[in-house]
Amino acid sequence: QVQLVESGGGLVQPGGSLRLSCAASGSIFSINGMGWYRQAPGKQRELVAYITSGGSTNYADSVKGRFTISRDNAKNLVSLQMNMTKPEDTAVYYCYAMILRVGATWGQGTQVTVSS
Repeated sequence: QVQLVESGGGLVQPGGSLRLSCAASGSIFSINGMGWYRQAPGKQRELVAYITSGGSTNYADSVKGRFTISRDNAKNLVSLQMNMTKPEDTAVYYCYAMILRVGATWGQGTQVTVSS
C-alpha cells in the first residue's frame, strides 16, 4: 500500500506565503514525477505544478512567478512554496505521484484558503 500525505494547508492572507508538503510512504521503488493539483468549488481539478525525477518543472500560467515546486527524491517528498497568494488560489490542493510499478497515486487533499 502506497500513501501520499499532504500537510501545511490552512488560512493565509492575500499576499502571504504558505508551504505545502507531501510525503510518500509504503512500498516505493521509484517515483517518476510528482505534482500538485487543486480544485475549487464548482471547478474541475487543474494542474498547478509538476516536477520530474530529474528536476524539470512545469507550472500553470496562473501561478508562474509565485509558486515553486521542489522535491527530495531520497525522502519521496514534494513541496509547494506559495508566495504572493491571491483569493483565487483558494482550493483543495492534492498531491500527485506517478510511482513506478504502482501507477498514479493521489493524496487526500488539504484546504488552502486565501482571505483577509
